[in-house]
Amino acid sequence: MKHALIFAAGLGERMRPLTDHTPKPLLQAGGKPLIAWHLEKLAAAGVHYVVINTSHLAEQFPDTLGDGSRWGLRIRYAYEGTTPLETGGGILNALPLLGPEPFLVVSGDVWCDADFAVLPAEPEGLAHLLMTDNPAHHPHGDFRLDAQGRLHDDGEPRLTYSGIGVFRRELLDGWPASVGNAPGADAKPPRFKLRPLLETAIARGKVDGSHHRGAWTDVGTPARLAQLESELRA
Repeated sequence: MKHALIFAAGLGERMRPLTDHTPKPLLQAGGKPLIAWHLEKLAAAGVHYVVINTSHLAEQFPDTLGDGSRWGLRIRYAYEGTTPLETGGGILNALPLLGPEPFLVVSGDVWCDADFAVLPAEPEGLAHLLMTDNPAHHPHGDFRLDAQGRLHDDGEPRLTYSGIGVFRRELLDGWPASVGNAPGADAKPPRFKLRPLLETAIARGKVDGSHHRGAWTDVGTPARLAQLESELRA
């Protein structure tokens, strides 16, 4: 697993006013931008090439991160335009910059102490998702993880998708059938969420996962960022 994609195109609306002048993944936590934590972990896991998708205040990413050489990485930027393409559309837009092999996907606005090197380089199916305990703001979770490591969209207990996973590009095959007439699906370039694609693949038994029991934060509000900052400083 030598390639990775970092989602960094969101508008960060819930983080305003902090994101009025700074993209959410470039907000500081523990003395460095959120996205820098990911870049360090990707390099440590043996990833060499990272695509970062951008939209809101896109010019700040290359200005801040450069070409990735300070981490021993090569960074390419996939600009989505002024309207972000959502998670599914973001992957589709970035595919031409990613190689044929499975790639690691990381949400730029989460913080996690997981070792990326323990994730499978080759998912058995179309994707392997890193799951975490349900946070207070998402108590019902996303999917059920069974004893064999398969994910299901029914039953209990459910866990929350961490925003970190390993994907095969074939997950995007036939995406129009999965997203249907969702708003933005017929735009150029298409704009759609990843969730329907995962649900389709899960229904076919093509997605597995693992349970991360360590620290994880969805840095979605200023209060959560402040809490993370406090924890990292401690």
